[in-house]
Amino acid sequence: MKYLIIEDEDPAAARLEKLITATAPDFSLQHHIVSIRSAVKWLQENEHPDLIFMDIQLADGISFEIFNQVAVKCPVIFTTAYDQYAIQAFKVNSIDYLLKPVKSEELEAAISKFRKTKASSDDPIPYEKLLGLLKVKPELHKRLLIRFGDTIKAVEVSDVAYFYTENKINYLCTFDKKTYPLDFNLDQLETMIDPEHFFRINRQFIVNLKAISKMVSYSKSRVKLELQPHTDIETVVSTERSPNFKNWLTGSGQI
Repeated sequence: MKYLIIEDEDPAAARLEKLITATAPDFSLQHHIVSIRSAVKWLQENEHPDLIFMDIQLADGISFEIFNQVAVKCPVIFTTAYDQYAIQAFKVNSIDYLLKPVKSEELEAAISKFRKTKASSDDPIPYEKLLGLLKVKPELHKRLLIRFGDTIKAVEVSDVAYFYTENKINYLCTFDKKTYPLDFNLDQLETMIDPEHFFRINRQFIVNLKAISKMVSYSKSRVKLELQPHTDIETVVSTERSPNFKNWLTGSGQI
């Protein structure tokens, strides 16, 4: 049984592959893909696998865009870290999902359902109906509530220069150099802020376009950024995100 993983975070993909191997030894990973663009290209040029495990939010956008560009000929088990609305849609349409971090018992149940579905029916999966239900843009936040001690403060998202993680704690830094701890992780923040103005350059940083003061070519086609306000943490666009970052700079890409 051949399967495909479409996931832009390497540790998550590696963990999922390990769980699948333990749960379904007869499954064989055909390929690991990290973006919408490469997924469309691969599916256009290769025989489709028996099953696809697909993350909802990839570096270059929402993965449902794949179905608008290529006819997917096999079942899909979606993975998500945040989107409760999508989860409800999957339930209505009998499409399986795995909530991150993936649990072995939930993976086993999803694979069991896939086996039963494959054995009992060759009916096409109603992806068009699914897409119709999910074509709802997430509600973007204009401001974030920050809690420190007994104090609660509302910070305008437009005032944020960048979000970052340091020592497993998430922070935001405003243009006037004020830093506040966050209750949200970067995965959650990506669904809350406008992708036209913010881009996640790597696992540690989401930057505001207006905070970028200088860009320098770096190794392996990466881009090193200088931000204002200045940060001592190295801010380099990761290799897999660099093409989408350049598209984003011109207004043709998303987080």
